[in-house]
Amino acid sequence: MSLQLTVPNMACDACAKNITNAIKALDTQATVAADPKTKQVNIETETDETSIREVLKQAGYPAT
Repeated sequence: MSLQLTVPNMACDACAKNITNAIKALDTQATVAADPKTKQVNIETETDETSIREVLKQAGYPAT
């Protein structure tokens, strides 16, 4: 499944790395591209969107 989420409080490369790590903790096979400039996170995963949104929220980066 392909997801594109907006994460308004992703401000820097460290934020992007934290987001990537949070998603990969849920799905080690996920492909994650997080761009702090556009606030976009593109994800290829087998995990459902609700779980991805929940793990981002828990990491401090809620998606809109």
